[in-house]
Amino acid sequence: MPTTITHVPVDIERKYPRTRPRDPRIDRNDPGLGGRPPVDHRPTGGGGSGDENWGRRPPGRRGPRELLTRYRMGLGFALAGDLVFFFILVLAFYAQQHAGHIDPDNQYILDWKPLIIPPILWINTALLLLSSFTMEMARRSVFHDMHVMEEWLGMGKPTSRRALPWLLATGVLGSLFIAGQWIAWEQLSAEGVYFASNPSSHFFYLITGTHALHLVIGVAAICAALYGLWSSKRIEIRQIIVDSAAWYWHVMGVVWLFLFGILLLAQ
Repeated sequence: MPTTITHVPVDIERKYPRTRPRDPRIDRNDPGLGGRPPVDHRPTGGGGSGDENWGRRPPGRRGPRELLTRYRMGLGFALAGDLVFFFILVLAFYAQQHAGHIDPDNQYILDWKPLIIPPILWINTALLLLSSFTMEMARRSVFHDMHVMEEWLGMGKPTSRRALPWLLATGVLGSLFIAGQWIAWEQLSAEGVYFASNPSSHFFYLITGTHALHLVIGVAAICAALYGLWSSKRIEIRQIIVDSAAWYWHVMGVVWLFLFGILLLAQ
């Protein structure tokens, strides 16, 4: 039988439009509730894809994602200055190792006398490594997709609840590290090794004391992050506070591993 072509009237076609293929991007972004989901699977560096509001920017204002980048860049510049300081300190450390004087017999005598590292520094290093792990878990908790989704649906502040114990653990471990450094100084003092006893002891106190001061600042940043988790209602602000504290803490952990290795090689 020959094929018959039927022309559909224009008014009927307008009333009953043909079904067109659905755009797959709409299926991916539409949760079926008339809006977009709170996650858009763009990385924020926190182990989760992050909140959808990180991609939104009100007209004439910085968006949350730009704000996060801005804080990370500011922290990076500040840490760069600290890294330069520690680098200069290490250069002076190595230069002092080869410094000396000429004795009456016209012989060159090194002023540097090797210092035995207190064993408690090994425990302190293990505590700091463990605290870096707990800090990273706290950072990932505030960026986790499921936690952000629950908060977007109005289920309280699950990101804060899940990050809180990890932050508390990090603060405790960091405080134990600082206390352990103080114990190491007390042990050296009990052995008669003071700041001005020898160039080696001078640099030991200077290096460990400077790093401990930076850890005190890190513990203060953790306390600020804890307060932010409790007081701030905006999830992006809490994410920024925890993220900044975490990156500072990680950098100080890496710096300590470098300094501790130098102290071990010099003893």
